[in-house]
Amino acid sequence: MLAGERDVTAPGSVGARVRRLTAGAHVVVIEVEPDGVVAKHPAASFQLFAVVSGSGWVSGADGGREPIAAGEAVVWDPGEEHESGSDEGMTVLVVEGESISI
Repeated sequence: MLAGERDVTAPGSVGARVRRLTAGAHVVVIEVEPDGVVAKHPAASFQLFAVVSGSGWVSGADGGREPIAAGEAVVWDPGEEHESGSDEGMTVLVVEGESISI
């Protein structure tokens, strides 16, 4: 087991573990509308950007767009310039913290 990881002990649970991603996390959901964009900005801290539904694109400092879809994620380092958007719309879970351990 990894540090901070523990087995899920709910009755009937088998082969499942839980682990805190980061201490003092800031967690938000971003709803990106069709043709929506979250403009380029630096990450304030480590940031996990996980697409929950829909699809879109992400880019780093070079501006090159990479597709991203539900079930996929990217982690940005503190200060890393990034941007995201979607042609069809997407829902994203964002977790920010001092460190991200996934």
